Amino acid sequence: MADQGLVKETACTVVEKLKAGDVTPLDLLDVLEKRIAEVDGKVNALPTLCFDRARSHAKALMQKPAGERGLLAGLPVPIKDLTAVSGVLTTQGSPIFKDNVPAKSDILVERLEQNGGVIYAKSNTPEFGAGANTFNEVFGPTRNPWDTSRSAAGSSGGAAAALASGTAWLAHGSDMGGSLRNPASFCGVVGLRPSIGRVAQTPKFGVDRTLGQQGPMARNVEDLALLLDAMSGEHAADPLSLPALPTSFLSATRSGSKPKRIAYSPDLGITPVDPEVKAVTRKAAERFAEAGAIVEEAHPDFREAHECFHVLRAFDFAISKAELLRTKRDLLKPEVIWNIEEGLKLTVEKLERAEAQRVAITARALEFFEKYDLLLAPATIVPPFPVENRYVAECDGKKFDNYVEWLGIVYAITLACCPALSLPCGFTASGLPVGLQMIAKPRAEAQLLAGAKVLEDILGVRGTTPIDPRPPKA
Repeated sequence: MADQGLVKETACTVVEKLKAGDVTPLDLLDVLEKRIAEVDGKVNALPTLCFDRARSHAKALMQKPAGERGLLAGLPVPIKDLTAVSGVLTTQGSPIFKDNVPAKSDILVERLEQNGGVIYAKSNTPEFGAGANTFNEVFGPTRNPWDTSRSAAGSSGGAAAALASGTAWLAHGSDMGGSLRNPASFCGVVGLRPSIGRVAQTPKFGVDRTLGQQGPMARNVEDLALLLDAMSGEHAADPLSLPALPTSFLSATRSGSKPKRIAYSPDLGITPVDPEVKAVTRKAAERFAEAGAIVEEAHPDFREAHECFHVLRAFDFAISKAELLRTKRDLLKPEVIWNIEEGLKLTVEKLERAEAQRVAITARALEFFEKYDLLLAPATIVPPFPVENRYVAECDGKKFDNYVEWLGIVYAITLACCPALSLPCGFTASGLPVGLQMIAKPRAEAQLLAGAKVLEDILGVRGTTPIDPRPPKA
């Protein structure tokens, strides 16, 4: 009988056990199946399971010598329900695709499987990943394991809740306006939006869509780096994809390399932030001084971020979803309809202005990183909110104009083309996790991960997950 204690082990430790022959991929699938039966009903992180497919893949992998089973060596990984897995229900959280079973996997999934990942589940997401609260008409809401009355954020909310509740060691997600960073922050795990092209994906609706990126999520920085290694590398099908680096991200993470000068900003100059979130993230950022770093309050100029992101996101929705608006409008949620219609109203002049703004934002960020090694800020501007709230309508006295504006602190970084992660950095007075957003210059994931590991060691929050899902406090 497989040991349920494996649930609490790190991904790196479990991979070592796989490579040593101490456990098999089939043992791990047994452990996960039992754990999911025990806890997932309380959080709804993994609504679609594919254990039969996973076991046949695991058996095929086990025909190879242990040293030839890839970086992940047979470690199970769930895939976000926006991404195609061959033969597995892939709904995108939409009633339109509630019965959709793709014949072919996304190249990201193929790469993970080539690198020894075993796909056993699809993680929940809001409809088409729209909005940073994970609920949809197909599977319902995903709840936060730290308090099941709270949101797990989104759109990779199922991935984060699975990690936090011990039904995954590693998880795949994607991020346009913070969709890997927000759920990681709310669920007390680590989520990384990589640089454009770091992780190859099958192009859909356009070969040069760069707002959304695929990336890894894990319970600690080393595990995150391991999954990034298994995900990254160029692919002929994705013309933006980057070649793998000569040094692995995991070895860069373990290098002990320390940043010399750090910038912290409570708000990037563009958004209100909950005072408690501000206090927790500032205190965490200041602890970089213990590693000998200079910590100053500063940020690049992001003044056009709201206007720029609104236009470019709307354009992306128009090119990817206009056909659905024309043919299936009655099956789309109001927020998605609004996004598509905003895109269809755009003029070339508005697009021209937004593209120029993005170029300027990126140039100013690059100039900023000539002085600073890392930029730190809150990953989300509020602690986890009640799951029935569709989005954050106001913060610290400011009311927002639309359902995405509260995400400015993460989408400003998307626009600047920088890699960014959310690192667990402390808790609110009521015991809910807070994430610190850590940002590096474009393509500097190795430097970012090394710095994150240094701070993770100082803060001592690593190892707080997985937890059994906790009911709301009376």
